Amino acid sequence: MRKRLRKKLSSTFSSAELNLIYNSFDIIGDIAIIKMPNGNIVDAEKVANQIMALHRNVKTVFAQASPIRGDFRVRKLQLLAGEGKTSTRCKESGCVFAVDLEKCYFSPRLLYERSRIASLVEGGETVVNMFSGVGCFSIVIAKTVTQTKVFSIDVNPIAVQFMKENVRINRVYGKVIPLLGDSKDIINVQLQGKANRVLMPLPEKALEYLPYAVSALKKPGGWIHYYDFQHATGNEERSHFPRHAARRTSKAPNGGPGPGLPVRQPRSEAASSARSSRSVIALLPRPHPLPSVQLHARGARRPGRLTL
Repeated sequence: MRKRLRKKLSSTFSSAELNLIYNSFDIIGDIAIIKMPNGNIVDAEKVANQIMALHRNVKTVFAQASPIRGDFRVRKLQLLAGEGKTSTRCKESGCVFAVDLEKCYFSPRLLYERSRIASLVEGGETVVNMFSGVGCFSIVIAKTVTQTKVFSIDVNPIAVQFMKENVRINRVYGKVIPLLGDSKDIINVQLQGKANRVLMPLPEKALEYLPYAVSALKKPGGWIHYYDFQHATGNEERSHFPRHAARRTSKAPNGGPGPGLPVRQPRSEAASSARSSRSVIALLPRPHPLPSVQLHARGARRPGRLTL
C-alpha cells in the first residue's frame, strides 16, 4: 500500500530533512519498508518510529538496503525499528499471502494488476504463470475464477515453499499447481501446448522467455501477458502514454508460432515518474502465419524482430 510519507512527517522534520526522504513507503502485513536516497539513512530510526506510531499494526520497519536483483528478485533489508522479522502475512483481493520479504519477491503495488488480470481470465482456462514468486497472481486468479487451473512456476525454492503454504491457506488445492524450476525447462518438458493464457510478470527476462511462452499456448492460440519497463523522463504528459492493449495470438498449424504479432504501445502506470514503470502488451493474430514476432515497447528498448 503506497502512503504519503512526507505529509505525515511534516510536523517532525524540517523541509530540508523531508527532501531527503522518499515520498512513499510500502506496508506488507505488519512490516513497513522505506527507501532512503543513496543509502542515506539520516534520522531513519526517527522516521521508522513515526511510521509505527501512525500505523499501529506495523511491528517492524526496514530500509531497503539494495535494489531488487538476481534470479530470485530479492533485496537486502536493514532493520530500523521493531521486531526484526522479515516474514509476514498480508491480505489482498480476498486472499491471504505468507511471504518472507527478504528471501522472496513481493510487491504490494501490483495489487490492482493482479486483480485486473484475474478479471480477464474465463472459466475453464488453463494458465501458465512463468514467474510466480509466492503465487500471488496465480492464487488471485484461482480464487476469482471457477474451473481454472494455474501452473505456477518459480526458480526460487523458498518462494515455492511459501507458494505451497499460500495454496493451503487459500484452499486452492488442485487449482494452483506450484512448480519449482526454470520456466523455460518446465514448459519444454511438461507444458507445451497446455495453456490458454500465459503470464510473464518479469520484465527483465520477458523478451528472452517469449518463445517459451508462445510454445506453452494451445494450438488454437491464446493470450500472453508480456511486461516490459518503460522509462519516463518526468516531462511527459499523461495523455502522451497510450492505453494498455491486451491481445490474442494464434499458432501455426504445426504448433509453432503463427502470426506476425505487431504490438501496440503499452500504457505507463507512472506517467510523471522518472523511475521505470511497468507496461504490458499482448499479441494480435494475423490471418496468415509469419515466421517471427515483432516487439516494440516505447522507451524500453529499440524495436526488434525476434525469430522463434
